[in-house]
Amino acid sequence: MPRLSVSMWPAALLLAAFLSTLTGCSQAPEAETLTGQTMGTYWSVRLVMPDDRVQLQGLRTDIEASLDLVDRQMSTWRDDSDLTRYNNLEAGESMTLPAEFAEVLEASLELAELSDGHFDPTIGPIVNLWGFGPDGRRHEPPSDEEIEATMARVGWYRLDYDPVTRELTQPGNVYLDFSAIAKGYAADLVGEQLTARGLNDFIVDIGGDMVVRGRRPDGDPWRIAIERPDPSARDIFSIVEIGDRAIVTSGSYRNFFEYGELQFSHTIDPHTGRPIPQELVSVTVVNDTSMMADGLATAITALGAEAGYEFAREHGIAALLLILDNDTVVERMTDEFAIHLQPEH
Repeated sequence: MPRLSVSMWPAALLLAAFLSTLTGCSQAPEAETLTGQTMGTYWSVRLVMPDDRVQLQGLRTDIEASLDLVDRQMSTWRDDSDLTRYNNLEAGESMTLPAEFAEVLEASLELAELSDGHFDPTIGPIVNLWGFGPDGRRHEPPSDEEIEATMARVGWYRLDYDPVTRELTQPGNVYLDFSAIAKGYAADLVGEQLTARGLNDFIVDIGGDMVVRGRRPDGDPWRIAIERPDPSARDIFSIVEIGDRAIVTSGSYRNFFEYGELQFSHTIDPHTGRPIPQELVSVTVVNDTSMMADGLATAITALGAEAGYEFAREHGIAALLLILDNDTVVERMTDEFAIHLQPEH
């Protein structure tokens, strides 16, 4: 299956891109697990086996079809995607968006307005300039002149979109990039597909963007482990129970490059065109949808430790921020997130 991106989602993102991986803590033998590759990362569906096995017929094929639909419409890594087709339009040209593309664009514009542009679906050119997009990696930072010239292409407010007709006009040289939200949307799409089949107990996981429904085979809630932000290891930092919701982590500690004594993260601040400081190493968001959790985690990351926390608190977002203080990782969470922690935490 063609890729939406590689393992560096600029979501950044990327990003996941990307982000710190979330995994279930345990897998009961009565659970069925399907896995595969998509969008430059893995996908998995862990579900409680239904009494009627007919519900599973053709499930893998349908899941992969949904993932391919997202990839086919929203990949910057495919020359034949709808997103690439839009990016290649001349100034003043328009196209009518597929329904799924339009849904992701509308959510992106909502997030951009809510976050004062710290989530920006037009940030692709500056992400590519820093070496975290399809143009390939780089080993030294771009010049101030390159950054300034590229930032002239960035600005979500330049998009001319009619939600009634789903018509999007190219204002000229705009490059859309859904790396910070499309993976979450794909997880939601797969979750809806499972629910439509009458499957009510499952976890959908696409590269760490997760949708959780129901309970484990033993009747206990699904438990999700949040990874400790350490690029050299994969350890558990904390465990949450989120009920029938979605959870996504955006992290800056796995996808970066070094130049001299400096580290440059894949998460770019759309206001400056430069990578965010490395102090905010991980943001986890719980939300009703994986798409919005994905975008909100990116926005909070781009805002930084202090402003990101205040943004989450002000808007009632369930968010956990892991902040590097010298050599110690300090956690800061909103009340909405704290209710999901296991009692022993």
